[in-house]
Amino acid sequence: MLNKFMQREKRFVKSEKIAFIVLPMVLLPLAIEVVIHGIYPAWFKLHADEILIANIIYIVLARFTMLDTAVYIFSRSKNHVHLALMQIVLLYLEVTVITIVYYAVVYNIFDVFSLFHLNSQFPPENLKAIQEHSFVTAMYISAVTFTTLGSGDWIPQTLPAMIAVISEVILGVVQGGVFVAIVIYAHQNKGK
Repeated sequence: MLNKFMQREKRFVKSEKIAFIVLPMVLLPLAIEVVIHGIYPAWFKLHADEILIANIIYIVLARFTMLDTAVYIFSRSKNHVHLALMQIVLLYLEVTVITIVYYAVVYNIFDVFSLFHLNSQFPPENLKAIQEHSFVTAMYISAVTFTTLGSGDWIPQTLPAMIAVISEVILGVVQGGVFVAIVIYAHQNKGK
């Protein structure tokens, strides 16, 4: 029975093209959270720490599911290896962007300036401009954290923020190794 399941014709996902449509659905729970944040800001603020931790657990589990799905889909693809490699790279990029955007939205929802302290000597006009663009600031913090660039300008101020940074850094570090593993695995199994 397992052999039949593993055959491409019997699988639920018969084409790797569906992955590019399905993966952004990971953001749907976050969209609901944004709406709840807008409708019930007081309740959201009261439960901010718990919701932040739930977001972290969710994205970590979702990412492992997305990467596992990528290995499953592409390792059994009947396409030529170069096309499969391009699809893997694009899927890898999409997973990376989704992760960075996810953390940025979470940081923004929970007030990036409450979670992080700017450890820099900006002139007042520059600091004001940064505070007016909290989502861009959140994207910056998320991108430098995920890529492990870690500029050091933004210091987490709360325990949940520290946990979020730890989880994002771990995902960023693991991402490179996972990408290489997916490419090797897909190449080894291209003829099977």
